[in-house]
Parts: sequence; structure tokens; C-alpha cells
Amino acid sequence: MNRTVLKTVIPATVSWVRIPPLPPLITMDIVTKVKIYVEEECKKPTSHYGYEPFVYHFPFVAKYSLELADKLGGDREVLAIASWLHDIGAIVSGRENHHTTGAKIAEEKLTEFGYPKEKIELVKKCILNHRGSQNNNRISVEEQIIGDADALSNFDNISGIFKAAFVYESLDQEKAQKSVREKLKRKWDKLHFEESKKIIRPKYEAIMLLLK
Repeated sequence: MNRTVLKTVIPATVSWVRIPPLPPLITMDIVTKVKIYVEEECKKPTSHYGYEPFVYHFPFVAKYSLELADKLGGDREVLAIASWLHDIGAIVSGRENHHTTGAKIAEEKLTEFGYPKEKIELVKKCILNHRGSQNNNRISVEEQIIGDADALSNFDNISGIFKAAFVYESLDQEKAQKSVREKLKRKWDKLHFEESKKIIRPKYEAIMLLLK
């Protein structure tokens, strides 16, 4: 039986094709790492506030902090990180002293992520001084922005404030309405920047009218 042998002939004119170098491996940025960590903590059964803060609170703090940074300056990366971590102490350990427990957790986690020490210190200051109910000394523009952004986020989560009044404070409807109105009025009064008031004024005036 005759066999036909097939041969592949490469013409002499064909040269080797140069394959371009592969791009460097894509590394996850620090803000994404922080968001993933916070989401994991919110999903745990041990989370003191469940998953809701990840959806209804943290994104709005981040939104307003970056919006204010565009107008007032500040380290956008630090602000984004502090926005997602400012209440991590409340998620992990409960509301009491959550500014101090949160700063400690943030330092440990950001050190684990290899974040620069000087920036960790600024994130910690933002967390330590974000609570309007505490006597704080917000010196840097980042601390002031996080404080305002945290306050502004309340105007995007009225249902959450009412939930706290009904569920956690056990108030009736009349007292809950009064409590929510007073809380939002305090948030407005404590805003650092006129720019913050300009951003939220339409919502503030509408809410004050509705809850009158």
C-alpha cells in the first residue's frame, strides 16, 4: 500500500513572529480591597447592623466625600478608604466607642494591605473624629470632609433613621417623627462647609417641611 507523506514546508521568506511581552498582572487597588473586606464583615452573622450599611450608608458617605474633595481638595484615596471604614467598629464590635474600635481595626487591616503608614494615620484620624456626637478636633480637610459626608448621607437614608427610631429606640410614630427631624436638624447645624449645605439644602428643606 502506497502511503502519501504530507510535509509542511515553511517558506524561507517567513520570519518568526515577535510576540509582545505580556502586560503586568493586574493588582487590586487598595480601595477595592477595603470595600471587599467591609462587605465580608457586613455579611457575617456577627455583624451588629447586618448587611444594610454596605448598601444604604457607606456608598453615600463615599459619594459625598469625593464630591466635596473635588471642590475643597484633600486626598481622594484616603477619603474613599475612610468612607468605607469609618463605621467598621460598629459593624464588628457595636456602636459604643465605635470610632476608637474602628480606628484600631482600620490600622490593622491597612497595615496588612501594605498601605503607607502616614496615610494610615490620616485614615485613623478621620475615623476617630467622624462622630458628630463626640467632642472632636477635626484639623485636616479630610477629617472635616468625612464628618460632613457622614452627616450628609443621612439625608439619603430617611427610612434607615426611622428604622432606628422604631426598632432600636422603641419610639411610637409621633416621637419617632420628632426624633428624626431633630436628628437631621443637628446634622445640618454641625456641617463644616457651606459647600456641604449647598449640596444637601434641597433635601434638607423638603424633609424639614414633611416632618413639621
